[in-house]
Amino acid sequence: MNIDYDEQDDILFIRFSDGPIERDISYGWNVNVGMTASGIGQITILDAKADGMLPVKMPKEIMQLAIIG
Repeated sequence: MNIDYDEQDDILFIRFSDGPIERDISYGWNVNVGMTASGIGQITILDAKADGMLPVKMPKEIMQLAIIG
């Protein structure tokens, strides 16, 4: 998994797979999910910070699992 943020354009890219994107599904005007043959390949969020999606806040329990795992 790879997460990139373009601060100038306020776009968050979350890449799960290097497989080719076969189709896109839009959820509203600013969230697009790129699908590969095996599932979700990437998620692109426009105006991520402006819409309050950044910074990402996770419950402490999930963060502890991420550190341990």
